[in-house]
Amino acid sequence: MDAEALRERVIGQYSDYVNPGLARLMGFAGFGVETRAEGCHIYDQDGRKYLDCLGGYGVFALGHRHPKVIEVVKKQLDTMPLSGKTFFNQAQGALAERLASLAPGDLTYTFFSNSGAEAVEAALKFAKMATRRPKIVATEGGYHGKTLGALSVTGREKYRKPFEPLMPGASFVPFGDPVEAVTAIDGQTACMIVEVVQGEGGVHVAPPGYLKAVRKHCDAVGALLVIDEVQTGMGRTGDLFATTREEVNADILILAKALGGGVMPIGATMGTHEVWDKVFGDNPLIHTSTFGGNPLACAAGLATLDVIESEGLTDKARTIGGFIMDNLRSLVSPGSLVKEVRGRGLLIGVEFAIDDVGELVIAQLVKRGMIAAYTLNNPRVIRIEPPLVISKEQAVWACETFYEAVAETEALVSALT
Repeated sequence: MDAEALRERVIGQYSDYVNPGLARLMGFAGFGVETRAEGCHIYDQDGRKYLDCLGGYGVFALGHRHPKVIEVVKKQLDTMPLSGKTFFNQAQGALAERLASLAPGDLTYTFFSNSGAEAVEAALKFAKMATRRPKIVATEGGYHGKTLGALSVTGREKYRKPFEPLMPGASFVPFGDPVEAVTAIDGQTACMIVEVVQGEGGVHVAPPGYLKAVRKHCDAVGALLVIDEVQTGMGRTGDLFATTREEVNADILILAKALGGGVMPIGATMGTHEVWDKVFGDNPLIHTSTFGGNPLACAAGLATLDVIESEGLTDKARTIGGFIMDNLRSLVSPGSLVKEVRGRGLLIGVEFAIDDVGELVIAQLVKRGMIAAYTLNNPRVIRIEPPLVISKEQAVWACETFYEAVAETEALVSALT
């Protein structure tokens, strides 16, 4: 089958059997069929190379098919891919121990699942059971997933409303406003769930002192602090955990995406002794997952942590991310389509001044061989989230390509107006 026939066949399959609307959206943006990937690049049906500056929404922190993770997973595949669930699982125990040694504060235990949404579901259940309270405070613009519980605390009505009534007891406060958070968290609050950097909300970084104020008030009223690091964890922001720079410790910490090294799906919900005693003390099977903590995923997680440390990827995220942000900020000027560039490490958001521009810029990027995406809860913001292994030369090319895409979009907008 030739390349064009392959593309038409797959798009047709999406239209007929997967999601017709998604097929139209992706087709408009010019996306073809991904056929292979290596490092920071994805290749389509024509063999064309694209610099991946989306990174699977944070999954590919180590790039695509990192050889050390592939090697470990292949070895595990030849031994025991999935757990029999009746014996102890060596890889799960080793990864839980490693995470406990690295995580900030008193996070000692880990429940493993298969995705960020599942890890959020576990966190919400654990917070409710540990406190025996009904209320959960979340943030406007926050994103925690689209399963029923996770959606209930995801801060955009567009995604919640079609599925209401959702889990009762959830309320929303503005992100970054400690006064509003303190007012909402009371003696009936099980937890506040919050991100250090709102990824899907438009790459908003928590202002200084915000999380400390929330932590202090949670302690005062007996509520738990749940921090969602599904997207910011594993070095993305320039620290292994984004909470480290905030000097704030969570009662429950949520990880996923990059923990699997871009090879295996995995979610992790970490908690303290106090939380685990209250949740699992009477019934160790109160919350379980058939595939969670499987040997393949845990082996990938251990290899991922090794690579992040041995290749100095947290430092690289900090330096390369700073370089990209400094360069892209030159686009911000009176009359420009670009309103603001912000972020931390290699989680960068470029906000445009008007609606629908992000989609046009993405199409221009794809045309030039670069992949990015706008954020789900704020379509005015394009997220730049490349693998942490991106080179300085690739970062320079990405900035130059972004300039070109914005310039051509500005010309198109001017012609239309």
